[in-house]
Amino acid sequence: MSKLDRLDIKQLRVFQALIREENASKAAHQLGLTQQAVSEHLKKLRDVFDDRLFVRKTNGFVPTPFAQTLSVGVDKLLVDFNSLIATTSFEPSTVKGTFVIAATDYAQQVVLPKLIAKLRRESPYLKVIVRDFEIDKLHDWMESGKVNLAIAFPDYIPDSYPVVRLFKESHVCVASSHAAITQSQPTLAEVASYPTIIASPSRPNFKGSIDTWFAQFGLKRNVVISAPCFSIVPMYLNTTDSIAFLPSRAINSLDLVEIPLTETPESFDVIAAWHPRYNEDPLQKWVVSLLDVE
Repeated sequence: MSKLDRLDIKQLRVFQALIREENASKAAHQLGLTQQAVSEHLKKLRDVFDDRLFVRKTNGFVPTPFAQTLSVGVDKLLVDFNSLIATTSFEPSTVKGTFVIAATDYAQQVVLPKLIAKLRRESPYLKVIVRDFEIDKLHDWMESGKVNLAIAFPDYIPDSYPVVRLFKESHVCVASSHAAITQSQPTLAEVASYPTIIASPSRPNFKGSIDTWFAQFGLKRNVVISAPCFSIVPMYLNTTDSIAFLPSRAINSLDLVEIPLTETPESFDVIAAWHPRYNEDPLQKWVVSLLDVE
């Protein structure tokens, strides 16, 4: 019997789930199988490919280098199978499976609430995983099929990925109502020298995306606090006499005061991106179609 004759789609789906979850019980839950069934499929896969594929660790599995390479082809193959089956019809209300979204802290606040509401309403059997956006890991996640969709800013996304622009956004300077700076009309130099809080989700440091803009005016910001995400910055503003530059849509419902500036930072795009192999995947195309585009 040839290796191809010993391989079936269910085994490939188990392999894909193990790559994503790195845990047999989680993979079993995702596929609606028992853990024993997953183990049996894995045993057959190891025999077919003559590789361990996954090595045990304390709380799950780690894919071998061969498995990581194999996952790219397996993922593409399953996407092609799904496309073949869904050629005649695609019905969101009956779709089962897991869809993984990597999103920045900002996108989780501003973009995902509406998208997830639509997914729950129109595709009740689809399970959604939202994971924090990590720029250094995104490509590996996309290549291995661990992430289906990324929502972030253009600078964070590889140039080879298909993207759709959702809307333009801009930073505004804000402070709490008790901050001394709200009682005056500060110059740009005074704003730069004021104690500033930044969000630095990718790498913990005191550098922010607005630094380059201030440098055009020969100014350097007085950054005193670096937070790991945008959502926590307003809380720090309310307990300190400081300012922050935050995306305008992220502060709509917050009790913050906007500081008027004589010059304003350039606007930027918010985008959604995915791996090219998902271009023809019906589920991928449908989820992207649900995104609000302006």
